[in-house]
Amino acid sequence: MRVVLNGHDEIVPDGITVGDLLDQRKVQPIRVAVEINEDIVRRRTFDETVIREGDRIEIATFVGGG
Repeated sequence: MRVVLNGHDEIVPDGITVGDLLDQRKVQPIRVAVEINEDIVRRRTFDETVIREGDRIEIATFVGGG
């Protein structure tokens, strides 16, 4: 199915969850914030939140520095 991920059209499997998407992209859930259609997804619900056709997903990675 088609979604927009960080501003780019992407094809993802039907029924994929946010947790699955992060695993697929080798992103550690503890180091990101995820937004779907401008709503923040709580980290504890990543594995339950199903992505749907046409969703606009933003994954922001936290970067340390100093």
